[in-house]
Amino acid sequence: MSKDFELGIFRPEDAEGLVKLFRAVYGEHYPIKLFYDPQEIIKANSDGRYYSIIARSNSGQVLGTMNLYRSAPYSSLYEIGALLVLQEYRNLGITKEMTNYVYEEFVPQQPDIEEVFAEVVCNHPISQKAFLKHNSIESAIEIALMPAEAYAQEKSAPGRVAVLSFFRCYKPKPHKIFLPDSYDDILREIYWRLDDTREIVLSETKIPAGSISQVKMDLFEFAQVARITIQEIGSDFKDCLKKTEDEAIDKKTMVLQVWLDLTTPWVGEAVKELRNRGYFFGGALPRWFDGDGLLMQKLMCPPYFDSIQLHSDFSRHLLEVVKEDWQKINFRHITD
Repeated sequence: MSKDFELGIFRPEDAEGLVKLFRAVYGEHYPIKLFYDPQEIIKANSDGRYYSIIARSNSGQVLGTMNLYRSAPYSSLYEIGALLVLQEYRNLGITKEMTNYVYEEFVPQQPDIEEVFAEVVCNHPISQKAFLKHNSIESAIEIALMPAEAYAQEKSAPGRVAVLSFFRCYKPKPHKIFLPDSYDDILREIYWRLDDTREIVLSETKIPAGSISQVKMDLFEFAQVARITIQEIGSDFKDCLKKTEDEAIDKKTMVLQVWLDLTTPWVGEAVKELRNRGYFFGGALPRWFDGDGLLMQKLMCPPYFDSIQLHSDFSRHLLEVVKEDWQKINFRHITD
């Protein structure tokens, strides 16, 4: 451990320093607005929604942070994110130490955390290297997720920024999943690399007649992102999807993401409809619903593929699959 800083769990007296840290790095543009409210930070850490790990100087100044929080439908899957360090302290190894502490010391001691994931920005490969060292597996790429404005303070992105999703299992849950035939090959490649086991079959079942879809949409207006969770795929899925998508586009959404449950035998039918409406492959989301999820995505903006920086061979392969599917879907819509 460096003599220039120490790591610890969040303390209420860190709240003001945490807000100052986010303002120093992101100005007012970080999409999780909780980090601009000291009292909300304290409350979130006290009720288990957030676990904030803090790097402090010897005088108590907040130099960096890494956070675990609930963002997926399954409450025991935590996201590792909101990772940042003051620019003038980035040569001390703070990111490396925080990542090691979270993965190898903190998470194994938390009975409510069964799996973790991280959405790692792709405007540089530094953070990707850190996560790969801790048995995290790349399983999805979210294209153009983060707005360029979030990086205006440091001028580190020419356009919207993609993120690479990493997953690591701490409490295995073998279960049965159904793969859409369009993505059978790439999904099997991803699952072959995971640190958990699955029974994998092809999705060939039709949607039951008269069944009702259940859809939940979260809009992130600053980021211009809509995240659409398909809780149930019913026979009204086509109409339900169009209604939800129209609502998102009316709100000037640039990025639409759809999360599907791979434990649903007829998930392949939903994927066909999504592809018909311009959605392309994103990747696998282990334990997203407790059972696994599938990410599909649609852009109302350029994909900024050329600005995506990836470290590992597999992540570059995954990007090529995503890019090829995006091209195929867009070509279909141009020629229809």
